[in-house]
Amino acid sequence: DRIPWLCALHDILRREDASRQDAILACSALKKMYRRVLISGASAIESNQPEQPGEKPALKILFVHLDGPMDIIADRLKKRRGHFMPPELLKSQFDTLEPPSAPENFITVSLEKSLPEIVLEIESAILQG
Repeated sequence: DRIPWLCALHDILRREDASRQDAILACSALKKMYRRVLISGASAIESNQPEQPGEKPALKILFVHLDGPMDIIADRLKKRRGHFMPPELLKSQFDTLEPPSAPENFITVSLEKSLPEIVLEIESAILQG
């Protein structure tokens, strides 16, 4: 049920890339296949082949894996107001998560850092290309 939405996000990213615009997209692409769809669109599903090392991706995307203990994330979720994600679903999100790994283009940033430190680490990785 997420695939059409992920394909739509891929199309938006592709449009921005074609117009030489940088874009930041926030979504919980918990599974490797979801991230492949963001990079390659529907062709990622059609091929159903694992990404090969050295393979040139359709889009160059830096994935930011925000990593932290479940209790810290649960506490932050409880403090949110008007957000669609109930804290009761957090465990299922952890169970579903396939952390990024090579050959994916990603960084892992600890949620135990302060928000300014997190932003600085992400900005630094973006600027390094």
